[in-house]
Amino acid sequence: MATISLRKGNARLPPEVNRALYVRNLPFNITSEEMYDIFGKYGAIRQIRIGTSKDTRGTAFVVYEDIYDAKTAVDHLSGFNVANRYLIVLYYQPAKMNKKFDQKKKEDEIAKMQEKYGVSTKDK
Repeated sequence: MATISLRKGNARLPPEVNRALYVRNLPFNITSEEMYDIFGKYGAIRQIRIGTSKDTRGTAFVVYEDIYDAKTAVDHLSGFNVANRYLIVLYYQPAKMNKKFDQKKKEDEIAKMQEKYGVSTKDK
């Protein structure tokens, strides 16, 4: 019902509000069906991606059809207890995610390592 009042009031959403959510601190053994049960209460879901590799376990991306449904889910599920773990639900922000994987920094690091150990990638 909160989403209906938001739509009718034509409320202006903050710029970080997004249809895609990034969820952290999930139990490692959570299933897609359980994710749909938890997040589906707040609106139609387009896609759920659960991390399966060693680095991404316990995380997921949830994409809603409607931005207001995503906002409602963030408001209600941040801090929600699932299997004795409190969920961290954030709006997905590609700019912040990309900072973690700064390509330039990695290239500089590789160049320093190549210089240090005398390895060249140029054909001679």
